[in-house]
Amino acid sequence: MKLSARNQLKGKVVDIKEGAVNGIVSLETKGGEIITSTISMGSIKELGLKIGSEAYAVIKATSVMMMVD
Repeated sequence: MKLSARNQLKGKVVDIKEGAVNGIVSLETKGGEIITSTISMGSIKELGLKIGSEAYAVIKATSVMMMVD
């Protein structure tokens, strides 16, 4: 599949917190970083996401905020 978003991080699903409408999916990258995403339960089921399955976090944003204490 071709995609315009350049920030594509491959990893394994390590957690899925299911809700009534949305779920929170946690993906661990090869470097050990955890990326979480809130997506619809319909999408979780349609993509066949399960703990241990491989997936990509695809990030396309016009701005990314950073903060320090």
